[in-house]
Amino acid sequence: MTNVSDIIIVGGGIGGLAAALSIQETGKSIAVFEQAPEFGEIGAGIQLAPNALEVLDRLGVKEEIVKYAVFPKRLVLKDVYTAKELAILDLGEGFQKEYGQPYIVLHRSDLHRVLYEACQKRGNIQFFTNQAIQTAEQNGDTVTIVNQNDETFSGEAVIGADGVKSKLRKLFIDDEPVNSAYVAYRGAIPLEEIAHGTNLDLDDVIMWIGPNLHMVQYPVRRGELYNQVVVFKSYDATLEDWGTPEEMARRFENSHPKVQNALNYINRQFRWKMYDREPIENWTKGNITLLGDSGHAMLQYLAQGGVQALEDAFVLGEELKRHNSYEEAFKAYQEVRLPRASMVQRSARKWGETIHAVDPLTVLLRDRLFEQHKPTDYHNVDFLYGYFNKNYQRVDS
Repeated sequence: MTNVSDIIIVGGGIGGLAAALSIQETGKSIAVFEQAPEFGEIGAGIQLAPNALEVLDRLGVKEEIVKYAVFPKRLVLKDVYTAKELAILDLGEGFQKEYGQPYIVLHRSDLHRVLYEACQKRGNIQFFTNQAIQTAEQNGDTVTIVNQNDETFSGEAVIGADGVKSKLRKLFIDDEPVNSAYVAYRGAIPLEEIAHGTNLDLDDVIMWIGPNLHMVQYPVRRGELYNQVVVFKSYDATLEDWGTPEEMARRFENSHPKVQNALNYINRQFRWKMYDREPIENWTKGNITLLGDSGHAMLQYLAQGGVQALEDAFVLGEELKRHNSYEEAFKAYQEVRLPRASMVQRSARKWGETIHAVDPLTVLLRDRLFEQHKPTDYHNVDFLYGYFNKNYQRVDS
């Protein structure tokens, strides 16, 4: 058994790295274990709302991250068949004044790289790759993790940030990821490849919505790339090969010409079957706790999965500063974060049901409600974007 650090973080994604940055301020030594051969992030774009920017600002990385970001002017919901604008959220000066931070979009790999490089500059964070951690166990004041080769590593505390398929979650509940029957095809391509002969709106985040489907579009990496995410419900998610490109074509049949054109640029080789988890009542025991998707995996419809992991990371660091023991700190962290994350999990599911509504009457009523919404009315998003500043007001030194 190798004693590696005070705190072990299992998972080197956005949440794990942000947690390392937040916790290192306590002076504790940290070891981040990643199952991949190297630290990196796959996927495409990510939307970061003000509650995420506030965390990144307090972690000291916001200035570097925004160098790679795009600042959209609006969030726009459009009908996938008619291109009618159904609802708009203005992200301009009034929005930023309301929440103290902007709304940005960027490539996930840029966010991950900035977090990783910031961690590397800290002298008390070390990294281990090719480490598929299978379990953890506490004995007295020591917590031991076991990898795929039955090698053991120990520390004083363990944080499980190992994603939606978390192994460490099984220490608290023997459940499985929930199949939503939806699948996502996503990717970012050079802007010039898609912009040729196409009237793109590069100022907004566009979400095209329709029965059992949606598509999201926005530029990333300072406007050099164009990110697209196509999401639809499979006709039969019980099949081994579900969510196929053929199903995509069938779902989006008769959609607006702009949507049809966008589908031509979707990489059909890679798909992400969409899973979340049921909210749980406990994710902390002794000197072991969970963070991010391992504790509260959620569907992407509110663009809050990564954001909630960032909130976790900040709060965990704060509680470790306030309490003398890991057990006390982890309990306090859970008391704050579990209700919040569970609420966002449920809200994401509900919003998915709303934008994917099939019943014509439901769609009609939904669209009428959307029409009544003013672009500068932030009441409906305040529970997401306003939570952080209301509960963790900054005290500048």
